[in-house]
Amino acid sequence: MKTALIVILVVVVLVALIGVSKYYGVRNDLVTQREAVTAQWADVENSLQRRADLIPNLVATVKGFASHETEVFKNIADARAALIGGRTPQEKIAANDQLSGALSRLLVIAENYPQLKSNENFLRLQDELAGTENRIAVERKKYNDALQRYNTSIQLFPNNIVASMAGFTRNDAYFKTEPGKATAPKVQF
Repeated sequence: MKTALIVILVVVVLVALIGVSKYYGVRNDLVTQREAVTAQWADVENSLQRRADLIPNLVATVKGFASHETEVFKNIADARAALIGGRTPQEKIAANDQLSGALSRLLVIAENYPQLKSNENFLRLQDELAGTENRIAVERKKYNDALQRYNTSIQLFPNNIVASMAGFTRNDAYFKTEPGKATAPKVQF
């Protein structure tokens, strides 16, 4: 009887140790994934800031040729301010979408000024902006991928049990393409 009790106690202790080990293993993995999402968001913010830093120079160059396009310049300034002032990923994502639309309209306007299109400063800034837009696209994809891995992981069994016990929640701050964004803006004079 005593031997059976000791065996049962040893089995219970081993099961408890394995359970605790599994809990902490899953929890540590979820912490690692959540931090990867945070780090990837920092890379996105870095690219967005680079774009925001380029915009005043681009706008100043275009203003010299198209000074009557004040609404476009105001929209760009407002969108840039919203991007810089955004506190959460959702606010920055919305401001980024607004800024992308405003920049598209600016570049369409630039097409209507042949002297501007051949201006060396404008061409250099346009190339810098194109490179930055590519970086943003890459970082957005990496961020969305990290976020998807995290969200998937907290829903899988037994991770979902550990996630709910440890307070991990779903994060839906994805970059999404809005319907109609693929259509080029139309500018009329």
